[in-house]
Amino acid sequence: MSLGTHLKSSIGEKTLMAVTGVFLLLFVIGHMLGNLQAFVGPEYLNAYAAKLQSLGPLLWAIRLFLLGTMLAHIWAAARVVRRSVTARPVKYAMQKDIATNFAAKTMLISGCLILVFVVYHVLHFTSGNIDPIGAFADTHIAGEKIDIYGMVITSFQHWPTTIIYSLAMILLCMHISHGASSLVQTLGLRGCPEKCRDRIGPVLAVFLLVGNLSVPLSIYFGFIS
Repeated sequence: MSLGTHLKSSIGEKTLMAVTGVFLLLFVIGHMLGNLQAFVGPEYLNAYAAKLQSLGPLLWAIRLFLLGTMLAHIWAAARVVRRSVTARPVKYAMQKDIATNFAAKTMLISGCLILVFVVYHVLHFTSGNIDPIGAFADTHIAGEKIDIYGMVITSFQHWPTTIIYSLAMILLCMHISHGASSLVQTLGLRGCPEKCRDRIGPVLAVFLLVGNLSVPLSIYFGFIS
């Protein structure tokens, strides 16, 4: 069986969705850890941002890899959902969702909304096209460097921006709470007991939610200034 044929099979689609999910999850964790440097001061967060920019072409290669990974994840997810719908074209007269929580039932919706947020986030902090209150007007420092710390502070002092990011992080972590447990099962990590696998996603989601919400909320309520 060729690679293309395997990827279009049920097992191949689920495996692709799981593998791409691992890479995206690692990025989310790394991104959060980088953002948490806002708590230790502008020099640390700005140095972190400068280090990323110094990667040059490698940074763009990483961005393109993440973009391709996200597109592959979306493609695989859409195929899995389509296959599931096709397999059961007529709904049951009485449907019982056994062991299926809200996060599991809304994976497709939360995934689409997360994609919209990613576009917004790139236009906001990466390209600077979205700047509702002039947040980036005074963020330049010596030379061509940008004061990322000042950019983040000014942005999250704006309540609509804080709300948008907070809601997006709740959606993301709701998606992860089911997705992380599912990918462990899909990749065949059977050494972990079933109860352990079921808890991996929710525990990781809570960890990421606390970490990702801590920065915007701390800035908005004045704990970071």
